Amino acid sequence: MTGMNDLLFSFTEHMQVRGYSPATKAHYQGHLQGFIVWLSKTGVTDLTRVTRDMLITWQASITQRPDYAIATICIKVRAVKRLFEYLEAANHILINPAEYLKEPKKETRLPRVVLTKEEVLKILDQPNLSTLTGIRDRTILEVFYSTGIRLAELTNLTIYDVDLQGGLLRINKGKGAKDRVIPLGKHAITFLKEYITRVRPHHTKKNKKVRILFVSRFGTPLSRQVIDRMIAFCTREAGIKKHVTPHVMRHTFATQLVKNGADITAVSKMLGHATLSATRIYTRVAGVEVKKTHEISHPREKDKRETDAKPDMKGFYYAKPH
Repeated sequence: MTGMNDLLFSFTEHMQVRGYSPATKAHYQGHLQGFIVWLSKTGVTDLTRVTRDMLITWQASITQRPDYAIATICIKVRAVKRLFEYLEAANHILINPAEYLKEPKKETRLPRVVLTKEEVLKILDQPNLSTLTGIRDRTILEVFYSTGIRLAELTNLTIYDVDLQGGLLRINKGKGAKDRVIPLGKHAITFLKEYITRVRPHHTKKNKKVRILFVSRFGTPLSRQVIDRMIAFCTREAGIKKHVTPHVMRHTFATQLVKNGADITAVSKMLGHATLSATRIYTRVAGVEVKKTHEISHPREKDKRETDAKPDMKGFYYAKPH
């Protein structure tokens, strides 16, 4: 009999081989540790003896937790499903008890924060372009706005992922271990050229082996926390009261593309979504924005005068069907 922690370690190695992102591996490991603690409290010390009924009871226990959002429950269920799929494939179990375990249906909420074009431009203007750090920060902001990539994807970029001549950015092992290629806008290309030729070589003089694209002034890979703080600082300096994060830049990228008539399938591919349903939410956001534009811009909407013409239904009758 193989211990639960040994099987969990084997699954971790399996994720490494399959190219799971560091964030996904960390999330799965944390949630599976919690699952094992739950099993231990119920007296189960062997993963190969877990039954479907046990998993149903476990899912009910986490669903009833008021402090767990639906997204949290989904990733916990997904982690357990991936674990037992691995155990079955590796012949540790004959029947997968998690085969029919279903993730709860997620709420399709609209993004809470989406920036206007004017707000984005104000944020982009904040870094001091007379400094090396300012050029780097402006480049990061331009890449976020031009491509809509995730924060984890940006911090994992290497110098080999940028094709300035072709105007393309390659995302290796994005969410779900998927690769994709995204077009770069002309402004992002301009700042990337400047950053790669002037700023990055200066920062990596003592650390020339590093291949990560965005680095600190010490030549070390730039952390997510530093990027988060930089965006928050630029937002405050721009006088914008919204809570802006890299993901807000991603929402804004997608919303503005859809609003301007971009094909939703193309937007979905650029975002790296597994299905179109995840992208369709931006059509709803764009619809709200278009409605606001109509109310503000249409001459008939702007006309505040009361009209004398009223619908008059007196004397109206329905014709009898022939």
